Order: sequence, then C-alpha cells, then structure tokens
Amino acid sequence: MSHFGFVKVAAGVPLVKVADTAFNAAQLEHLISQAAQQGVRVVAFPELCLTGYTCGDLFLKSLLAQAAERVLGALLRRTEGQDIIFIVGLPVLADNALLNAAAVCYRGEILGVVPKTYLPNYKEFYEQRWFTSALEWGGNEVTLCGMPVPAGTDLLFEAGGMKFGIEICEDLWAVIPPSSRLALQGADVIFNLSASNALTGKHAYVRELVAQQSARCLCGYVYASCGFGESTTDVVFASNALIYENGTPLAFAERFSAEAQLVSAEIDVERLRAERLINTTFRADSAYETADPYELIESGQPVFPITHLERFVSPTPFVPRGSRLDENCQEIFNIQVMGLATRIKNAHAQTAVIGISGGLDSTLALLVCAKTFDKLGLPRTGIVGVTMPGFGTTDRTYQNALTLMKNLGITWREVNIKKACQQHFADIGHDEKVKDVTYENTQARERTQILMDIANQTGGMVIGTGDLSELALGWATYNGDHMSMYGVNAGVPKTLVRSLVLWAAQHETDKQTQAVLQDIAATPISPELLPADAQGQIAQKTEDLVGPYELHDFFLFYFLRYGFSPAKIYFLAHQAFSKKFDSATIKKWLKVFFRRFFAQQFKRSCLPDGPKVGAVALSPRGDWRMPSDASADVWLAEAENLR
Repeated sequence: MSHFGFVKVAAGVPLVKVADTAFNAAQLEHLISQAAQQGVRVVAFPELCLTGYTCGDLFLKSLLAQAAERVLGALLRRTEGQDIIFIVGLPVLADNALLNAAAVCYRGEILGVVPKTYLPNYKEFYEQRWFTSALEWGGNEVTLCGMPVPAGTDLLFEAGGMKFGIEICEDLWAVIPPSSRLALQGADVIFNLSASNALTGKHAYVRELVAQQSARCLCGYVYASCGFGESTTDVVFASNALIYENGTPLAFAERFSAEAQLVSAEIDVERLRAERLINTTFRADSAYETADPYELIESGQPVFPITHLERFVSPTPFVPRGSRLDENCQEIFNIQVMGLATRIKNAHAQTAVIGISGGLDSTLALLVCAKTFDKLGLPRTGIVGVTMPGFGTTDRTYQNALTLMKNLGITWREVNIKKACQQHFADIGHDEKVKDVTYENTQARERTQILMDIANQTGGMVIGTGDLSELALGWATYNGDHMSMYGVNAGVPKTLVRSLVLWAAQHETDKQTQAVLQDIAATPISPELLPADAQGQIAQKTEDLVGPYELHDFFLFYFLRYGFSPAKIYFLAHQAFSKKFDSATIKKWLKVFFRRFFAQQFKRSCLPDGPKVGAVALSPRGDWRMPSDASADVWLAEAENLR
C-alpha cells in the first residue's frame, strides 16, 4: 500500500513541573507512546520541555542540564522499540556554552541537536542571560547521553518519506527565519519547539505567522508550545499547538487546557513538492541556497502505509466552505466583471450579445454582463440577450430565460432555430430522425452563427458562456458554443457556477429575480439538444452522459493543480465521496475524465480570451500548454488497474 505522499506528524503539549525532569520525561513518554499507536512518524514537543521553560536562573546551575541529559537517556532506552521520531527541547551543555536546543531522537539514538539561533532578550524574555545563540556558539557537534551527536542549525533530517528541519520559537519571528533556508535546502516540514506566552491578540498573530511562513516556504509547519504547569510568576502559557500545510490549517490544540494534548495531521509531501516544482521563484532561491548544502541525516525510518486519512478532503475543492464562500464568490464575480469591462471598453463595443438558455452558465454570464454595464455607466439595454428555442428546449428553461432577461432590463430577442436547422439538414442530406452528433451540433453552430451576426448588426461582441469544466471535458461544439469574443466563465468550474449564481441572487438582484435564479440553480444541467420527454421535461441530462460534475471537478483540481496520478486522485476521491459514490463509479468516471481530457485538447488550443479567476485554468496562453496529440495511455493504464 502506497503512502501517496502523506506523512503523519504531531505536536504534543505535555503537562510539566518546573525543574522536575523525571516527571516531565514520564509525561513525554506517555505522549510518545500515544503518538506511535496512532501511526505518527514524527512528534515535536515544546521548547525546553524536559526542564520547563520558566526555570530562570536555575538554568545556570549545571545540575539541571545534567538531570535533563540523564532523563533523556532513560527516555531513549524506554522508547527504543517504538517506530517514531520524537523531538524534545532541553538545555545542552557544549563546552563553556549552554544551548537552548532540540534533540531529534529515534530508536534509542540521538540523530542530531539543533540549537536556537535567535534568543529574545526584551520585555518579558531574558534568554541571553542563560543561553548562547547558535550564531555565537558556532560548533558542529555535542556530546549528549554519552554519544557524539551532530549539532547545528544546518541539519536536515530524513524520515518516513519526508525531509524536515527544526527551528525554535523566536527563530520564527526573525526577519529571515532559519525555516526559510531549511525549506530552500529541501525541508518538506518544519518543526518549531516554542514557549510563547499568551497575550491579548497574540494567538491570532501566531496563527498568521505560522500560516504565512508555511505558505512562503511551501512547506508543512508543526508548532508546539508549552502550557499547563509552567511557572505563572509573570506570564501564562496557553497550550498552543498548530499544524499547517502551505498556509492551510490542518489541526489545533485546545488552548488553556489543563490536560496534556496531542494533535496530529497528515502532511501531503507530494503536494508540497508539486508546488515547489511549479514555482520558479522557489526553484531560483533553492539554486542560490544549495551552493552550501546542509547536512542530511538519514534516520532509516521506513515509509508508513496510509489507508485512511484523518484530514478532511473536500468533495468540492473549487468551492470553499463557510465564510470564505461568500468572500470568494464576491472576488470571482468582480474579476469576471472587471475583465469584461476592460474588454468592452478597449474594443469600443456598443453591445454585448449573449445567448440565454435558462441554464446555469448563460445565467452567470448574463449577471456578469449586467454588473459590467452598471460599472461602466452604460444602460443595460446595450446587452442583447437572445433566446433560441430548438428541438430540446423545455418550457421551464424557456420561461426562466425570458423572465430573467426582462427582470434585468436588457434588450431581448427570440430566434427560433428549428426551421434553419431543418433547412441545413436538407442541405447536407441528413435525416432529421437520426438524432446523432450531427443533429446536436447543428443546433449549437446555428446558435453561434446567430449571435455572431447579431453582434455584427449591433456593433457588439459575443460573450461566451462555457465554463472551465466543459473546457476540461471538451463538452462544447467546436466552432459552436466553443467560440465567442470573450468567455467570462472560462475560469469557473461547474460546481462553482451554481454557487456564484446563488450568491448573486442574494447580493446582486431583487427578490423577484432571486426566485428565478433559484429555480435555474435547481434545474438539471442539459444542452437541451434532444427533444423533451413525454411530460415535457428535460430528457438529455449532461451528467448522465459525461458523469457527475462534482467528480470531474474533483479530478480536474487534483490533476491540474498538483499533477497527481490517477491512483492518488482515486484514493482522495474515496476519502471525499465515501458516502456518495462506490469504487466502481469513481473508477468509471475517472477513466472518462482522462480519456476526454486528453482527446479534447484541440478545442482548448484555440480558446477565446477569458479571465483566470482561480489557481486552475486551461488557457493555452496561460496555465496549460499541452499538445493536442498527446497520448493518455499511461494515465488510462493506471486508472484501469485501480482496485
């Protein structure tokens, strides 16, 4: 079983007694065993956790450092049989210096010692009174627990399929934190042993700091800070533990808890490395830093197989949850509006011509047009909405299209395409009873011709309505709905289109228009190119033909954004859709996705302009450059063998 790039890490917050090293070591041993049982590969504990951070001038008494060293040796012996790396903070005597250090331990050995670089000596902190900075010390080895151990800030550790580095508390606050260089040297994950006291507003700042550093370094970041039991003479510690991945929070401890805590999460190392591979700025900085490479210490810890994830995998990666949804919808809508406004102004277009079907995509495009004309101070009558009933148009979508256009106050026209299509069938000798791809595409191309000609009539430009998901699957008629003069939805996936329409219903329209928008959002997705059923309902449902858009958008996100293999996408889909789709269904549509994505590249190679709104886009001038003749065999072969 593959680990799919996931490595489980943890931050532990033990109970401590100041200067009671035996008690503290026992607390650590309990949390280490707990972490090992949970499949954690590396667990970090707070700064100076073996002694307590608040020992003050007791640090200058050599007996305390000796006691810490002694209990560490005993802890190594008692945990020797457990397949877990643990990182503990303790004072380390190094010749005539006392280091505030982190010891990296595995199977009875100390792999390395990392001393703290930046010692705070302001306000409530007095660390320079007791400790020597790594910069001042300058050594590369210490003797600890009777063994010579590599020491320094230029150490990287390999474990369980990842590389990690260490910094200690104030190091993160520095202008150039050690973690920045560690990441450039190849560290996938940074562990921070901290002892940061609680102050009003400080927790939010720490979270922002950790989030920003993990994002800037394209890394996982595990932050463990001390809590209950530290001296409260002047300060209080709040049991803070955080795990982030490239700016995204994965796990938090309960603050102000009087109990020991262990928080864990799976870091997706493959995802982080994919980000670094894409990011040319990171690669350039890495090349600069690797002129003087850090020492890599290999632990020999094997990769641990992952069969299930604790971390949440969203089934809708393009659609954020909670308050971020409203914020993102507003941002995306404004990007679409600003892009279209710029294009209309620069093209000196007198009108915007758009086909209105009563479906989701054309509805969103029309809402964008309306807002754009408002922004430019132009009358909405300059928007020409055209409804073009055909053989499959249902009364529901037809009435919704008319109501929406009237409510928004645009100029609307109706052009029935049935006779024109029938004439075309006669011209090319096609039997109208044969409802094949010719029958369907004739309608799409006829509609596009009408829109283009009306744009010529009115001195305007045709606004495309096709979305990102349709571009990925090639679900568009070449030189039909595939073509426009500006595609406002080109960067918006189908799962997000519905959210944007519902958001606009709440924020950009009156109550009368809200009702029709909500009905449009509830209408099955269909091109309506085949006749309705006996009850007049939509007979041709897109998702019955190409598969559920929520699955295809999920596949698209992880394939384009991170380059994941079919096997990993399949694994993640199981996590996200376990209650909705079985294995056979996921596998079926995953194969369809890859087959269609590769086969339909020729349509994407000649796309109209359109705004990029998110991290995934398919413009041949921007994010995605792919030959139309590329083979999908490698991806399809892996997908076929999935179980």
